[in-house]
Amino acid sequence: QNKSQGLSFVRIHAPWQVLSREAEFLKIKMPTKKMYEITEEKGVLKTLNEIWCKLTEPLQPQVPQQENTKMKTLSYPFSREKIYLYNIKDKDTFFDNATRSRIVREILKRTSTKARNSMGIGTLIANNVYDAAYPLHDGEYEGQNDDMNERKLLYQEWARYGVFYKFQPIDLIRKYFGEKIGLYFAWLGLYTEFLIPSSVVGIIVFLYGCITIENDIPSKEMCDQRNAFTMCPLCDKFCDYWNLSSACATARASHLFDNPATVFFSIFMALWATMFLEQWKRLQMRLSYFWDLTGLEEEEEHPRPEYENKLLQKKLKNKNITTENSNEVRCGLFFSFNEKEKLTWSDRMPGYAANFGLILFMIMLTFSAVFGVIVYRITTAAALSFSTNETTRSNVRVTVTATAVIINLVVVLILDEIYGAVAKWLTEIEIPKTEKTFEERLILKAFLLKFVNSYASIFYVAFFKGRFVGRPGRYVYVFEGYRMEECAPGGCLMELCIQLSIIMLGKQLIQNNLFEIGIPKLKKLFRKLKDERTVLKEMDTNQSKDPQQWDLDYILEPFTGLTPEYMEMIIQFGFVTLFVASFPLAPVFALLNNIIEVRLDAKKFVTELRRPDTVREKDIGIWYNILSVIGKLSVIINAFVIAVTSDFIPRLMYQYAYSQNGTMHGFINHTLSYFNVSQLKAGTQPENSLFAQEVSFCRFKDYREPPWSPHQYEFSKQYWAVLSARLAFVILFQNLVMFLSVLVDWMIPDIPKDISEQIKKEKTVLVDFFLKEEHEKLKLIESFIAHDKRKRRSGTKSKRSRAASFSQCHHSPKGSFTSFSSQHTVV
Repeated sequence: QNKSQGLSFVRIHAPWQVLSREAEFLKIKMPTKKMYEITEEKGVLKTLNEIWCKLTEPLQPQVPQQENTKMKTLSYPFSREKIYLYNIKDKDTFFDNATRSRIVREILKRTSTKARNSMGIGTLIANNVYDAAYPLHDGEYEGQNDDMNERKLLYQEWARYGVFYKFQPIDLIRKYFGEKIGLYFAWLGLYTEFLIPSSVVGIIVFLYGCITIENDIPSKEMCDQRNAFTMCPLCDKFCDYWNLSSACATARASHLFDNPATVFFSIFMALWATMFLEQWKRLQMRLSYFWDLTGLEEEEEHPRPEYENKLLQKKLKNKNITTENSNEVRCGLFFSFNEKEKLTWSDRMPGYAANFGLILFMIMLTFSAVFGVIVYRITTAAALSFSTNETTRSNVRVTVTATAVIINLVVVLILDEIYGAVAKWLTEIEIPKTEKTFEERLILKAFLLKFVNSYASIFYVAFFKGRFVGRPGRYVYVFEGYRMEECAPGGCLMELCIQLSIIMLGKQLIQNNLFEIGIPKLKKLFRKLKDERTVLKEMDTNQSKDPQQWDLDYILEPFTGLTPEYMEMIIQFGFVTLFVASFPLAPVFALLNNIIEVRLDAKKFVTELRRPDTVREKDIGIWYNILSVIGKLSVIINAFVIAVTSDFIPRLMYQYAYSQNGTMHGFINHTLSYFNVSQLKAGTQPENSLFAQEVSFCRFKDYREPPWSPHQYEFSKQYWAVLSARLAFVILFQNLVMFLSVLVDWMIPDIPKDISEQIKKEKTVLVDFFLKEEHEKLKLIESFIAHDKRKRRSGTKSKRSRAASFSQCHHSPKGSFTSFSSQHTVV
């Protein structure tokens, strides 16, 4: 009110009385005087653990550790009545900074203001009364001064790329940023560690493909020019007949990813996903125990300002409040509608209808983008086939595939940014009551839209491309002139691999790294320039002072939540598990990205973001359910990729059912059908054919009856046999992997045995501690009472002896004799 322009800051501090009251109200667990011994593992496990600790000692961050790791302090929800239980050495340091800021934030959130229907700091920020509210960082993270604070320690031992090989100081992260952010980095660290074994196995599978490529009979037959398989034209009129041997390179490359080891790798990755989720549950339980989160109750959240405003409008509309008594009603309005009134389905129906319609439109937009790229492929392939340049015509497939995937990537990146903003807007018009509900609904919408956007083109290549082509003489056309695109002679798996790898790597490199580094820096620079202009106007030129911490923190980017961080990792988890049968090197690239991602996120939190409010959470919430769904979906998708997209089943069927000598010799010939070129439609035959010999029959990849059969060009018996084998494999693969996953889930307990024992022990120690303290308290009270009684008795006896002679000659006013002792007793 006193300043005409510029920024002003209000720094809020909570004294001991407020902190202790709120800690009791929020049931914050605080350390007591009691410490108890943690039961150590014995035998082989203890020896292995000691060896592991010695081996990983250089990888441990140099942060202060607990002096006695074998002992744990017993914690109990703070109570002012039982203050004698707690280990309070200094009232100023008993509550750490994170707990202090959490308590202050809770007070600010529920403090009513003078404005109409205004509750807490969230409403004031929403109404632009305040610009921001944030806890302060501990100090500078770099500089020449010797003052070491937790922020500087985190920067040196965690948030630099130079310490990428070290473990994360999870306990210090949790202490500085709170449990919710601590759990995110613990989850990210475990996920990155789990990518190491899957990367090793993926490399082995890829190397197996490289080693066995020379022994692969089908690709040898395809590359053998003596076989001279004359293939039907790839387009009408302008395309000539061609030899199958010209697709030799594609066939050899396909073998790198389409070999028997791929099936093993798919089973391995399905079990890997189950193992990862089980291990995370165990780690989460371990962290909950050591961070005193066991038994954490969900706190009742305050309604969001938007919800309160909507509720106020409803109340005003229903009660027809007049201008005369509006002020009186407004005073008591918050408490009445907060307890009794709430928004119903009818109030939210416009929001739900907009959500349904817009989400459906966005999904259709994604499919339209995919269809647009398909049309681009078809038209470009046809256009390049008209070219007079021989090199251009021979490289049509490579050119079209490469350019189409790049276009696809650009579309995916653009739509991803749009969908993030749309999901937020759609969640806001739904008017969720609390922040937690808001976050969960936002996550579900954003995940649905980004999932469809990221994987739609990959699903098309995997399961639809080349399935609706038709056959020579009866092709399927789009726009009445363009044939539907076919798979490469070696199958669609190679194209699926290219599609998956480019989209995955492109998203990681551009979206996860460049955008994540560049955009916050640009925002910070813009805000700094804007604030400098304002500050220069109001600052006295004669006085120059160092900026305070609140000034430095204000320039930083506001913390907007962990949803974007989790989202990019969940989408990556999908790339690693869903289509891993087509790209065994996906875990390797994910691992390389995550090594950078951990330090990138760390640096962002320590150096570029305002300090977030500390939030106590005992799990990662809805993200675990999404991971579990992706893990189960990956089993189904990989089963179909192996059965439908790859040549694994046709090869297996040929070797054991149709081969003359039980080998793969003759497989290529077996998978190609004959077509009589005289039956080509008029105007579709190749013009000016330069093919070496006269062509009577051309070949195409399908299981169909030959022209000389009574049922020419109909699906052959082999087609139905292979189709049955594909479906049987899908059912067998799914049931086998699901059974193994359930077995792994059953064998690995959710709670580690030592932790479950410690939790039971902690309850026993807590009861004993309370009984002992109460017993000592009772003994102390009894000793006081006994001491008081003894004091009274000794005093009474001395008074009696002194008053004995006096009582013989002392007369009461009424003439009766009364002893001093009797008077004392009456009193």
